[in-house]
Amino acid sequence: MSENCNHNCSSCAKDCSSRKKESFLKEPHKKSSVKKIIGVVSGKGGVGKSLTTALLASLAQKQGKSVGIMDADITGPSIPHMFGVHERATGSEDGINTVLSPSGMQLMSMNLLLDEESSPVVWRGMVISGTVMQFWTDVIWQDLDLLFIDMPPGTGDVPLTVFQSIPIAGIVIVTTPQDLVKMVVEKAMNMANMMNIPVLGLVENMSYLTCPDCGKKIEIFGHSKVDEIANEYGIMATARMPLDKNISALADTGRIEDYQTDALNDIYAQIEKVKPRTIE
Repeated sequence: MSENCNHNCSSCAKDCSSRKKESFLKEPHKKSSVKKIIGVVSGKGGVGKSLTTALLASLAQKQGKSVGIMDADITGPSIPHMFGVHERATGSEDGINTVLSPSGMQLMSMNLLLDEESSPVVWRGMVISGTVMQFWTDVIWQDLDLLFIDMPPGTGDVPLTVFQSIPIAGIVIVTTPQDLVKMVVEKAMNMANMMNIPVLGLVENMSYLTCPDCGKKIEIFGHSKVDEIANEYGIMATARMPLDKNISALADTGRIEDYQTDALNDIYAQIEKVKPRTIE
């Protein structure tokens, strides 16, 4: 710090140790109340990120929590269909209202705002990122214990916007058992580390198939690497999700909340433990 410092960083160009780091975190809607926010991310598409989001949210709901899901995958939204929600969201000058799942979970997705669910969203990245921010600043999230954000795949505009602008307490990374998994996880890990956001768990989806005759677990996409990767990167909790026709059937018919599994319990325990992040 300079001897002549007046403690007004906005008028000073010096990069001294006492300079306050600028925060890009945005306030939610004035009527929103959200205690803790968890992001669900993947380094690539098609690994079951939305499924993991839905199952973690359903698990939290069954534990008596008030839960919401923000579907931040604007061009490929799938959350409403998995929960059997097809009505349009409503709103007024005051804000946008969420739509409730059968169990009372609060949902917001691009598909809840389109006249036709099959209509494509052909927008550039800046517009997509702006829409996701409106899901935070313009949507009224009422008295939530947990808000899960289902991210689009990769480390592009939307994940960067969410990480910088919304006070995420931690993330869960979703992957599959192929050889390129380590590189994919590394990308997501490095982005989280850049934003000082803890990784709470690693989910390996499509990890195995259970033989209907003998009950043996068959690793059809290769040997599981989830524990090896978790140990290398210090991730505290892992989960292996099977290839299960019951999951597909329930998701396709909008009844994903009915699926029963203990696989995600350890990761949910980490979600419970992590401290909420506040906007300073």
